[in-house]
Amino acid sequence: MTQTIVTLGAHVFDVQVRPVEAIPAGQGATLVEQIRFGPAGTAAGTALTLAKLGATVRAAGAVGADPIGDLLLTMLAGYGIDTSLVVRRDGVQTSASVLPIRPDGSRPAFHVPGANLTYGPADAPHEEIARATHLHLGAPELMGGDNAARILAPARGAGVITSADLLAPGDPGVLAWIAPALSTLDYLLPNEQQVLGLTGAGTLEDGARALIGQGVGCVAVTREARGVLVVTADEVHTVPAFAVDVVDTTGCGDAFSAGFLRGIGLGRPLRDAAVLGCAAAALVAQGLGSDHGDFDLAVADAFAATTATLENSDAPH
Repeated sequence: MTQTIVTLGAHVFDVQVRPVEAIPAGQGATLVEQIRFGPAGTAAGTALTLAKLGATVRAAGAVGADPIGDLLLTMLAGYGIDTSLVVRRDGVQTSASVLPIRPDGSRPAFHVPGANLTYGPADAPHEEIARATHLHLGAPELMGGDNAARILAPARGAGVITSADLLAPGDPGVLAWIAPALSTLDYLLPNEQQVLGLTGAGTLEDGARALIGQGVGCVAVTREARGVLVVTADEVHTVPAFAVDVVDTTGCGDAFSAGFLRGIGLGRPLRDAAVLGCAAAALVAQGLGSDHGDFDLAVADAFAATTATLENSDAPH
């Protein structure tokens, strides 16, 4: 069966600048090697890597009725993504970020939330979602757990696989804010700092188990250069990251989400799905922006089969 995924939520237009070691003082200027732009965010960034990996992708969310929104949607459509479910907002700009990329690939961010904050259950295309195989909600914290559950629960009731990723830093208050949505999620895809901050747990596995205790089916936690921890009620897998020269970490979490969800849609076991996610993240990390890399599923699988990892993976236990 064809995997049709609705990626709903945060759509961001990123401008990346590299390399940046410091912001010039006053009216100063610094020459850099590269400036580029592209789609990003936990919905749009995940959508474009899913499309590269062969999924049928429909984007849903809100962008401004502005030139930035025009360009973001045009670029998503260029990857074969159906953007007809995205709503346009007058009087509010498309969400955007400026990212000064440090020489080591890390980056601070200057960010405008924009139209992303205006989207809610009344905007969601519930009938279209029910016809999909998968719904991925990027940044449920932007609308809150109650509103997110009003989108996720009907989808799950229709047999749609559900997942979510987070933008907000980990904080117990954020956990309380999104808690009503957790029991409607088959998969939650946070990073390590988010899990530890949300739960206050002493170990990452304990934090993941705390989220499972609130109803999440599976928690797949990205750990930057240390790979991924995947936890369910019955399984634990550690999957290492691949050894690559990192140019920019922007979008690596979204690329992992895309690879992992594509693997799930292909019927792969959890560990193999996580390997595909790590491969997609490594391919994106080698260039600038969430949309870096001209690769497809075959290329990602070949990369995973032939590229060394940074550490040995642990056996499931």
